[in-house]
Parts: sequence; structure tokens; C-alpha cells
Amino acid sequence: MSVTARALALDALERIERDGAYANLLLPEMLSRTGLAPRDRNFATELVYGGTRMRRACDFLVDRFLTRDIEPRVRNALRLGAYQLHFLAMKPHAAVGETVEVAPKAARGLVNAVLRRVAEHPVIWPDDATRLSYPDWIVAALEADLGKEAAHAALAVMNEAPSVTERADGYVQDLASQWVATAVGAQDGDRVADLCAAPGGKATLLAATGAWVAAGDIRPGRVGLIRSNAPGLAVLTADAARPPFAPGCFDRVLIDAPCSGLGTLRRRPDARWRIDAAAPARLAAVQKQLVSAAVGLLRPGGTLVYAVCTLTDAEGRGIDEHLAATSPELEPLEPLGAPWERCGRGLRLLPQAADTDGMYLLRLRRRA
Repeated sequence: MSVTARALALDALERIERDGAYANLLLPEMLSRTGLAPRDRNFATELVYGGTRMRRACDFLVDRFLTRDIEPRVRNALRLGAYQLHFLAMKPHAAVGETVEVAPKAARGLVNAVLRRVAEHPVIWPDDATRLSYPDWIVAALEADLGKEAAHAALAVMNEAPSVTERADGYVQDLASQWVATAVGAQDGDRVADLCAAPGGKATLLAATGAWVAAGDIRPGRVGLIRSNAPGLAVLTADAARPPFAPGCFDRVLIDAPCSGLGTLRRRPDARWRIDAAAPARLAAVQKQLVSAAVGLLRPGGTLVYAVCTLTDAEGRGIDEHLAATSPELEPLEPLGAPWERCGRGLRLLPQAADTDGMYLLRLRRRA
């Protein structure tokens, strides 16, 4: 019997939770082995991505009607049904009946009974983190750094499917990342270093200006990805904390630093459940090393651009404060306009501002 969208989604949800598989890598591979029609492929994608994002909320919806522990596959079947009922607003006869069909046989009576109760009973959420379906610490951290209203709006947008933006050269890249590359201000003849360049999307935009671009990454596998995505660049394996270049040899340096990724959670549906609360502080320590090393590469009058696809103050405003204290020779460039908003000497882009990933951007010039 051919696989259905719901059956495939149930298998994927189980592998994501049980095996730690990445949804954005697992699902395309699973879909490639099926003969599902495009409509069913899209439905399976919605169920897997949406069910993964809204895992906590779906658990609350079904736990109200459970009186005993259940095995993981049964729980994932209940999540699958609850997602269809509550978040896709599907008719109960379809959502419940079809989900029961793919549930383990021994538990089909339970799945049917619980999902019918989910369909019949209104929900009163116990707290915002459950309603929005994030770990408590993410909601608390963004509320503290952005304010409650802006944080909840950002988290709500990141529960939606992301828009897909294809550049003129065919490369698929979020607009926010494209804007970061543009903000570097590279010009024909400039020497530019992109020191955390993988997978290479920003480096190709920098090179398109006529600049000479050195694109590096510390991980050899990721360097290979840069080469495949960005042919024609000077590509190297290098630690951006100890860059193998002479001091003062670049006009512009981009540090697109490793970060907690809290601005990209709609593209990485399982990431919210993987990131730990200590990540922003832990990564901020790395980011400070990277920007400090980058400063020495700038010629007088050269530009440093620091970017992270996250929204925490520790990885944004905190890095600016570090540079202000350790590199007083750096001065901020003129701020960019909307949809960017001022954040200290830097800029912040919220997901709800332009339907993009969330970003922090800092642009500084070394005094001549």
C-alpha cells in the first residue's frame, strides 16, 4: 500500500523526536522516496513542520484528556491529530478519522476518543509559552530583551511557514541575509573577508559587486559547501578567531557569527527544542573573540560588519558594548532605515517587521 501524507508525517515526527533528526534534512529525503502528488507532499510538509513547531501546544491539547502514560508513537499520532484540529481547523471527521488510521492499532480507540474530545472542547491556555509553543526560557529571554508585545509578535511569526525568496542568480536566500550582505557596502576593487562564510550566500553577493572576497569557515565540510555554492571565490579553511591574514589588509570584514539562531526558528522547526538556555551567553563569548580578531584585519577607514540571526541582547547589544570598550578606534556608520530599528549603536530586524528572519547588525568603521 502506498504511503499517505499522514503516515509519512507520523514517521517523520517520531524520527525527529526519537533519533534527533533535523526536520529540514529528513523530510526532503523521505518525500523523495514516495510517489505522493504535489498537494500531498505539501500537506505532509505542513504536518511535519507545523507539528514540530507546535509540539508543546499540541501536548497540552491532548494531555487534558489522558489519564495514563502513552508510548511515543501514540503521542506523536495525537500531536498530529491535534495540530490538524486546532491549528489547521480541519473538519473532525477527516482529521480524526484519517489520523486514527495511521495510529498504532492497539491505541486507535484511545486516539479516536482523545481527538474527539480535543475537537469538542475549547482551550484555555495555561501560559503564553504553551500557547506559542516554545520553551519557557526562550519566551522569557525575548520578553526581557524585546518587551512582551514585540517578543510575542516575533514568536508568533516564527510559528508560520517562511516565505521563500529566490535571488536573480537562482540562489534561495532570506531577504534579511541579502540585506546584511548589502550593508557591508562592498565596492568594485575592495578586499573583503567573509570569515564565517558557509554556506556562501552572502559571499556570492559580496563578490557580485566586483570586490575580491576571501570566504572562510573553520569546518572543512562547510568549506566544501562554500565552494559548491560560491565558485570563483578565494575559499579557505580557517579559524576566524585566529585569521591567517596580515593585519590591516582588508577594506571590509564581515563576521556573520555562529549564534543561537533565535531569529530563524520558523525555518528550523525543531531548533527551539534543541537550543539550551545557556547558548546565548556561551555563544556571545565566542562572538567576542571573533569580532576582536576581525578588528585587526581592517585597514584605516575599513569597515567591520557583525551580524547574527538571533534577537538576544547578549549576542547583539552585548557585542557592541564589548567593542566599544575594547576597540575605541571604531565608530558607527550611519544607521539604516526601516525595517531595521536602532539597537544601541547597531540595528535589529524583527521577523514581524518585513516577514524575514530576525537579525542583529552592527556596522563600524575604523578611524583613518
